Amino acid sequence: MDHSIDHDDEPSLRLRLPPSDEVAVPEGRVPDLPEPIAPSNDDPADEVIKHVLLETTDPPANAEATTLLNGVMGAWRRHQSQGSSNPSLTLIAGYAGSGKTEFSRFLSEVTGWALIDKDTLTCPLVERLLVALGGDPHDRHTELYLREVRPLEYRCLMDTAFDVLGSGTSVILSAPFIAELADRGWVVRLTNRCATRGIEVAAVWVRCDAESMRRHIELRDDPRDAWKLQNWDAYVSTLNTDTSPSTAHITVDNRFGTAINLATQARQALKEIHG
Repeated sequence: MDHSIDHDDEPSLRLRLPPSDEVAVPEGRVPDLPEPIAPSNDDPADEVIKHVLLETTDPPANAEATTLLNGVMGAWRRHQSQGSSNPSLTLIAGYAGSGKTEFSRFLSEVTGWALIDKDTLTCPLVERLLVALGGDPHDRHTELYLREVRPLEYRCLMDTAFDVLGSGTSVILSAPFIAELADRGWVVRLTNRCATRGIEVAAVWVRCDAESMRRHIELRDDPRDAWKLQNWDAYVSTLNTDTSPSTAHITVDNRFGTAINLATQARQALKEIHG
């Protein structure tokens, strides 16, 4: 399968100052995100929710119950102010050290969407499973991991995402998604599954150069990266840092380690992804 893309048609989001020998892609002004609509203070549903919470807390009317009530009511009103817009699923993908986790966090901060990181969700279980199977807990490259463990990781990730989406909350998934975005059939199946539930989907590829990725990997000093660093040339030879997967809807350009103004760029990404 040919995974090359036409860069003239590719949505591009630049997170760096261009080197002197590179022509910068001009960007139009992206309007600010709309402010949420002020909720009604006399919504009769408020009283229903208050009644349920007050009647089901034991003992009633204590400090903890009041804290819970205030938190739930505030969340309810914010949820109502968002109207009936469909939830969205945004995949933030890229190679190790590309900056996808950092970008995902900024995007979550800007939007309030739930952030689910694959490693945070599954790492302890993955390590224990690898040991139980007689492998290295930090293995992320052998057939044992790729065949027996990785599919379960991504199943947990996607099942968790759909549980959250089922509550009407938009979700950001941070994971490499390398094999997944290389498989157009996988993307089509995901899109169709979401469409039947009224969920919008966007796949974001965080692009980075090999030198910057190595520097980021070295700085985070994670045992899972030991094999990559020890076999860097062989590892890099398997990566395609020149283009993005053809299935990606937007590319975040984080090359050369000069990412700037991530919060502002996250707002721009929102406009390009979901309008």
